[in-house]
This record gives sequence, C-alpha cells and structure tokens, in this order.
Amino acid sequence: MGLLAGGVAHDFNNLLTVINGYTNLLMDRFDHRDPLHDLLSEIYKAGERAGNLTRQLLAFSRQQVLEPRVLNLNTIVSDAEKLLRRQIGEDLLLASTLEKDLWSVKADPGQIEQVLLNLAVNARDAMPRGGRITIETQNAVLDEHYCRIFPDVAPGDYVLLAFSDNGSGMDEATQARVFEPFFTTKGPGQGTGLGLATVHGIVKQSRGHVAVYSELGHGTTFKVYLPRVSASAVKDPSNVVQRPMPRGTETVLLVEDEDAVRSLANHVLQSCGYRVIEATDGRCALDLAASGDEIDLLISDVVMPHLGGRELAERVAKSHPAIRVLFLSGYTNDAVIRHGVLEAEFDFLQKPFTPAILARKVRSVLDAEWKRSFAPVGG
Repeated sequence: MGLLAGGVAHDFNNLLTVINGYTNLLMDRFDHRDPLHDLLSEIYKAGERAGNLTRQLLAFSRQQVLEPRVLNLNTIVSDAEKLLRRQIGEDLLLASTLEKDLWSVKADPGQIEQVLLNLAVNARDAMPRGGRITIETQNAVLDEHYCRIFPDVAPGDYVLLAFSDNGSGMDEATQARVFEPFFTTKGPGQGTGLGLATVHGIVKQSRGHVAVYSELGHGTTFKVYLPRVSASAVKDPSNVVQRPMPRGTETVLLVEDEDAVRSLANHVLQSCGYRVIEATDGRCALDLAASGDEIDLLISDVVMPHLGGRELAERVAKSHPAIRVLFLSGYTNDAVIRHGVLEAEFDFLQKPFTPAILARKVRSVLDAEWKRSFAPVGG
C-alpha cells in the first residue's frame, strides 16, 4: 500500500505542479476585477485541494513533509466551509460557532483542512436521511485529571476544534476501534477505513490529541486539541503584499525527467532573467556539466532513472566545487530520505510548487551562505 501510494503521489504531484503553475502564471496576466481571474482562481484552488488529497493517501502510514505555520483555526474553518458544503450535500445543515479571541496553533493548514474534510465525510455517511453538522472552536485547558484518562496528551493550553453531528452514533466497541486503519462499519465498496485513521495521524503529527464522544441514536462529536502557541508570527493574509518574483542572471542547470514540469520551471526561471541549461536526466546533465560552462545552481529531481539527484550532485560538484544545489521531489519524506537528500540537509522544494515559490527558493539558495556536505549516501 505504501509503495502504491508513493508512486501515485509522485506522478500526481508532477501533474499538479504543471496545472497550478501555468494557472498561476495566467492569473498574473488578468486584473483581479476581470471575471477570467475568478475562473482561474477556482481552478488554482481546486489544484491546491487536490494536492492536499494526495497527502491524505499517505498520512495514515508514513511521515509527511509538513509545512507547519502559526495560524488561527477560525480562518481555516471559514475558508473550508464552502468546500465542506459541497462535500456533504444539500440535505445536511452546516453551522459553525467560532470563539472570537481564539488562541493560535502551529500546524499545516492543508492537513487541518484534510481533517475537516474527513470528518465531514464521516458525518455525512452517519446521516443518510439528513441532519446537522456543527463545527466549534474554543480555547481549552487540559488539566492533570483529563490527562490521566488520556495519557497520550500533556496538561496545558490547547485550542479545541469540535466537529459534531446528530446522526446514528456509535456503540462503545466501535468507538474503541474508530481510529484503526482499514476499520470500517460501511458496506463493501462504501469506504476504505482510512479517513479517521488519517485524522488521527495528522493530529498526532501536529503534537495534538483527538477524542471521540458518541451515543447510539444521538450523534457523534470528535474533539481535536492542538497545543497553543504564541500569536506573534501570525500574518493576516489580506495584508500580505503580492511581491514580484525575484530575478537573477546566474546560470542554472535544470534536471527533470518529467517534460511538462521541466518546461514550466524553465519558463519561470528564464522569465526571471536566469540562463537555463536543460537536461532530461542525470546522464545528460553530466555531459552538459562537463562542457566547461560555469554553473551557479543545480536544480534536480531527486528520483530519476539511471542516475538519481543525490549522486548527480556529488559528481557535478567535482567539476563545479562552488555549485549550489536545490532538489525537487513529488515523493514523500521517507522516499526522499532513502535517496540521501534530507539526511544531508540540502535545500529541498516539495512538489507541487507555484512559480513564485520556485523563484523565491532559487533566489534564497543562491543568496544563502555557501555550505554543503556530500557525506556518503546512507552514511
């Protein structure tokens, strides 16, 4: 299952990089008041949600490359409501009660949205004749008494995200197994049993705690507790100034075996002023690197046929000792580690990425203090 999921994530993330990348470039050509900008924005949002769904497939079984940041859960809930309404259908009512002065948490916003989606699907299936879903946020303090009952959580300040329905409910035996992977009470073909296991994995990876309260015939409430953090790093998205993509004149060796992804990256980099040398695989890149041209930055996919990104970087560095390296990958964290990238603390960009993110990452790598360690792979 893990091998299958990894392959799906890699190929799908390559496709999403192209879809989201070109959509983002087109959005920049239209004024925000133009109706076409709104249409492109919807395509882009759908692509972002598709990327989150890819991570869901893997979250229950392996560690993810997370992008945690300080955030307010009220913002995540408000932004997700439209998507949730589509997911649950018109026969279910959705209401939210959000605490005004909610504390901040540190989590991956895409993963938290995935928690909401999975809980919404679970609630919908428990109310085939219609019903009501309520999402609440509250500041909460978990004391030592609570933590003696649930020893996997430490006392302290938390933010509570409660997701309730008035559906069929669960008996105690079902509640005891509800977070097990592949456990489901649904009929054949109606569920995989991964949804709530994914919720549990995401919450635990975010250093949180999740509990379920249910009674047969009276509905179910899932309570997600995430640790409180300082709000000093929170930024209001409405106040973020859209900065132009940073530019440069350096020479970049771009190595990517997926033609569409390579074309997108080449387009972005050239539009930012860089001189780009393209290679379709590691062997081709070695030949180009041996041509004598000065190369400032190697951008390479991690997993490629014949010659992987890590080995390629080692060999190119012998003839270009001052070269900077940026790795790209659509695989998950453990797949990248097996290829000796994250272990060596190289700069790394997860697919899918936007043109602006690529441009800023390239500039950051080129401007950073030079350092690199080519310890033996796996060493």
